[in-house]
Amino acid sequence: MASQATDPDRRGWYRRNEIAVTPWLFLLPGLIFFAIYVIIPIFQSFWISFHEWDGLGEKEWVGLANYERLLGGDRKFETSFWNNVKWLLLYLLAIPMGLFIALFLNQTVFGIRIYKSLFFFPFVISQVVVGLVFSWFYLPNNGLFDVMTGWFGIDIRGGVLGNPDTATYGIIAAGLWPQTAYCMILYLTGLNAVDPEQVEAARLDGAKGHKMLWYVILPQLKPATFIAFVVTIIGALRSFDFIAVMTNGGPFGSTRVLSFYMFEESLSEFGFRMGYGAAIAVVLFFLMLIFICYFLYAMWRDEREAR
Repeated sequence: MASQATDPDRRGWYRRNEIAVTPWLFLLPGLIFFAIYVIIPIFQSFWISFHEWDGLGEKEWVGLANYERLLGGDRKFETSFWNNVKWLLLYLLAIPMGLFIALFLNQTVFGIRIYKSLFFFPFVISQVVVGLVFSWFYLPNNGLFDVMTGWFGIDIRGGVLGNPDTATYGIIAAGLWPQTAYCMILYLTGLNAVDPEQVEAARLDGAKGHKMLWYVILPQLKPATFIAFVVTIIGALRSFDFIAVMTNGGPFGSTRVLSFYMFEESLSEFGFRMGYGAAIAVVLFFLMLIFICYFLYAMWRDEREAR
């Protein structure tokens, strides 16, 4: 009997494959939810983008007509696309700003915990609240920003959010406030993991200032920088909350981005064109996919070189 119990050929299938199968059993609930709420909706968006549909009635197959309309001179789509490019480029400023604030807060001075709390505060409050605060900050005539620019004789017609030339930049500035706080947290965590022996060795070799930062500190902050780039780029492409709260796409549609334009076409009172909105979502998905694939490739390459 003992020999039968220890014979691998006489054990059940699960007993023979227990080590390989058990982790997948723990992952299975998460994989099911991920498939239902992420993977399947992605393919549904692709399918809907080939139809004309109001969300309620029957779908009408139109093939690539929605994409031809997008790329064939839709001025709203062009404005949204280039505004997303502006968001991508300017939102990356959160990374160096977060780094320098983290370097400042990584000092052992009196009251540093209070300073850390003040800089961390924007990250823990809702983006809707941040948008409302900056809307009041930008109010023409009475807003603090308008008062401050008035000291230097600068007059922005209609206020920051009422002028098509400045509204997008004003919203990006509002978004940079909490995003910089998030990057600061990432870098503070990374600075805690910096090897003090390498820093001390660099000091003995005469490294200090920007040389210490560039050749000793930043290479050790590479994981934090990687995560900061990922979350900042995804945040720039998902910039919906601030626009909805601060300008609702105005003035004259000048602050639209792809996510907001998708909402307008699909679900707003002017739209209910689900097929066209799905086509915009597909374009936004591929934009995100380009960056995500690049970051995954960079992560895989670094892990391969580390072996």
